[in-house]
Amino acid sequence: MSDKQILKQVVGIDVAQKELVVSLGRIDNQLSTEIYAGKTFPNNEKGFVDLVAWVKKLIKEDAPVLFVMEATGVYHESLAYFLDDKSWKVSIVLPNKISHYAKTLDIKTVTDKTASQAIARFGLERQLETWKRPKKSYKNLRQLTRERNQIVEQRTMAKNHLHAEESEAFPNKTTLKRIRKTIDFFDKQENEIKQEIDVLVKKDQEVSEAVAIIRPNRRFDRKKRLKRPPSMNYKQL
Repeated sequence: MSDKQILKQVVGIDVAQKELVVSLGRIDNQLSTEIYAGKTFPNNEKGFVDLVAWVKKLIKEDAPVLFVMEATGVYHESLAYFLDDKSWKVSIVLPNKISHYAKTLDIKTVTDKTASQAIARFGLERQLETWKRPKKSYKNLRQLTRERNQIVEQRTMAKNHLHAEESEAFPNKTTLKRIRKTIDFFDKQENEIKQEIDVLVKKDQEVSEAVAIIRPNRRFDRKKRLKRPPSMNYKQL
């Protein structure tokens, strides 16, 4: 029987706001998987540098390495960009996929450590798409959309507050005035964001077509809406 050869190595990372819980795994030519190392690093640039240095000491240079992490809000982004800058392969997975996969494992207690181990095993067993950093215009569009959503939520809360105050037996006029001013402020903020989005969309034809597909608009004809823009990656939005 031939000696075991490492076919694939995966760095599974459970990302939190302040720390990265990491598990290192590998699979050999007999399809035997092993999680053989683990460590925690701060979620900052120094932590990224230490993480890469630690990985380099433990991996086999002749086998491919993939860093796998969940899409945890925005907390994973800085690490993903750092690794991409250093030419490491990265895969970003939706949390529900990891959650469903983890249920198939014999995990009695879910911790950050067991979560990172599950991510590593998931990366070893699956053929994952390599993450590609989005175009700057897509990233800006996502940031603006996220900001608008937050403003809409805050305005809804303010409107609910206004409705509650107006429903009182003796509403305070100055309170009502302040709440209305707050709502007007949110209206102004949303309009500014919409204008910024319009400028961004008009400057980039690919983004324009992507927006037309996701949110059809009369400004785009039906044929353009149905056409998938070249090199378009919907995970970028």
